Amino acid sequence: MKSARVSRIVQILTTLQAGRSCTADELATTFGTSRRTVFRDLKELQLIGIPYRYDSRSCSYTIDPQFFLPPIDLNLQEALSLLLLVYKVSSQMQIPYKNSALLAALKIENNLPVRIRQYCNSSLNSISARLNPQAPIGALDKIFGQLQKAIETSHKVKIQYHSLFENENIELEFAPYHLMYNQRAWYVVGHSLMHKSLRTFKLNRITSLQTLDKCFLDGGKFDPADYLGRAWSMIPEGKIHNVKLRFLPKVAGNVAEVQWHSTQKVSFNPDGSAIVEFRVDGLGEITWWILGYGDQVQVLTPKALRKNILDAAAKMIELNKNL
Repeated sequence: MKSARVSRIVQILTTLQAGRSCTADELATTFGTSRRTVFRDLKELQLIGIPYRYDSRSCSYTIDPQFFLPPIDLNLQEALSLLLLVYKVSSQMQIPYKNSALLAALKIENNLPVRIRQYCNSSLNSISARLNPQAPIGALDKIFGQLQKAIETSHKVKIQYHSLFENENIELEFAPYHLMYNQRAWYVVGHSLMHKSLRTFKLNRITSLQTLDKCFLDGGKFDPADYLGRAWSMIPEGKIHNVKLRFLPKVAGNVAEVQWHSTQKVSFNPDGSAIVEFRVDGLGEITWWILGYGDQVQVLTPKALRKNILDAAAKMIELNKNL
């Protein structure tokens, strides 16, 4: 099950368990989805044993506020996967409330049956994880918590932000819609009053944040999948490009075994090189990715992307040739 759907089902559970009575239309509007999707989500709640009720007079759904999920009863694989995420993966990531996550894992571990706990301890000793470098945030818990609350209550915020584009600190009012972890760092997406458009801000560049006594109305309609579209990573530029690359045999296998983009297509040549194709929104982000492969990749199309690579390579040569 996709993480977005899991998150939505949990939100539906939370909404109904709070004592609210909601129709399928109201749930669809609240979570920005269709009635059919709502019915599928409700069916999923039923399958995992959540006793929701349907009132035929009001055509609405409710869950008894006194209902609680059953106590934890994890099997070997469930327990190991959970502890692996917390102890091995999250320890290297900049995640909010990291200490709380570790404490929660310890509580779960201490309540596991002895056999499962011993199995997990033994297995974890032979497992390690090495993640890409992370962007550190000294006040992550505080900033993340303030933004999370502002999103939940639909309140605007005022932020002081170190902008690399403007090369200065800027102050702006912002309606936060969504928190997102991507490419080694946390971001918040929302509407910037200064830019009069949707913008993405990196949390570790927010130097101060103040929640304002002003509300916004349109955050519930924000869909991160729609916003990102076919961007290479997270910055759509408004134009789709057909990108075709040839990777030389030395790196072809390594490139082909990773799903870099949802539109990726790969074919191998008799000489061991690989043709890799994408349909991406914008060329800026993919340019930097291609440069990382140096002399092991050729840009076949489009010409604009090839020019980006040639210009960057020329600047690199100029920058380094006289050292």
